[in-house]
Amino acid sequence: MNLDEPKLIISDKCKSVLVDGYRFEIEIYRLENQDLWTLEVIDVEDASYVWDDKFGSDQEALNTAVDILNNEGALGFMGKE
Repeated sequence: MNLDEPKLIISDKCKSVLVDGYRFEIEIYRLENQDLWTLEVIDVEDASYVWDDKFGSDQEALNTAVDILNNEGALGFMGKE
């Protein structure tokens, strides 16, 4: 283990949400030496969707995930419609 590697900071905004009967895990994290947050959503089939864009706050990342899931619906988000 390299002690010089930055730690992963997990946001307290991470949550599990139910959309159209499907469970999604919203994961928000950043490296301790960075200010921008990464957003990842994991669907019921364990497929991971990671945003290329970073977010200035963990709340912004959470809002983005919730908005997209609500607007697209579960099957639309998973590309099944």
